[in-house]
Amino acid sequence: MLATVTLVVVAGYAVIVGGLYLFQRSLLYVPDRARPDAAATGIAGLSEVTLATADGLQLLSWYVAPPPGRPLVVYFHGNGGSVAGRSERVRRLAREGVGILLLEYRGYGGNPGTPTEAGLVADARAALDFAKSQGIDQTRLVLWGESLGTGVAVAMASERKVAAVILEAPYTTLVAAAQRAYPFVPVNLLLKDRFESLSRIASIHAPLLIAHGERDTVVPTDLGRALFAAASEPKESWFAPLGTHTDLSQHGLLDIALDFIRRRVP
Repeated sequence: MLATVTLVVVAGYAVIVGGLYLFQRSLLYVPDRARPDAAATGIAGLSEVTLATADGLQLLSWYVAPPPGRPLVVYFHGNGGSVAGRSERVRRLAREGVGILLLEYRGYGGNPGTPTEAGLVADARAALDFAKSQGIDQTRLVLWGESLGTGVAVAMASERKVAAVILEAPYTTLVAAAQRAYPFVPVNLLLKDRFESLSRIASIHAPLLIAHGERDTVVPTDLGRALFAAASEPKESWFAPLGTHTDLSQHGLLDIALDFIRRRVP
């Protein structure tokens, strides 16, 4: 009887782990596939642009050109939804005279392709290439990563010079974050897309702001603190005592970020 029970338990565990391995990208990437309507936001100056990736995709993204001499924020959103869910941030930044390029990833917002780590990094490179084509110098370029997008922002900032970097609810590695969510699974052996921010963060020498909610249960705050500890100067941190994973704007994040940009970007 005991042997039978053990066999059933082991078989059930194997099925669960196998399912997580096979469907891991469906669990990680949760896109809204509907094409977002920039005009419906009513944001002055917001336009739809097409970014060309190195592997031949054409990606719809949103763009508000910065006023002459002002910064441009290249924004890498999290794993869920689409650019449409970040329209209020675009509105606030535009109102403050900051340009924004809101990258829409492959497989999101009506775009072709399937999201993977390599794919999102390729999309980010296309976004920075577009910014360069618009005459935006690297001294005015701010990278803002949100949740999953922090891994994309760190990857870009570690290979290209930028003026500043903002990481909202960041993790050290996706392995570490996923292990917290699935403590019974050997995540390190199974995970394909790893976003190794911890090994890259020290190579970033642009001013860095890490923002995190103390009540974040999706990406625990200790991961953000560990990433901050490993980062090079100049760096700043802001931890909202009542903030969770998705509500940092309600606790003053946009004010903090705009102040950081004003002080750190000439």
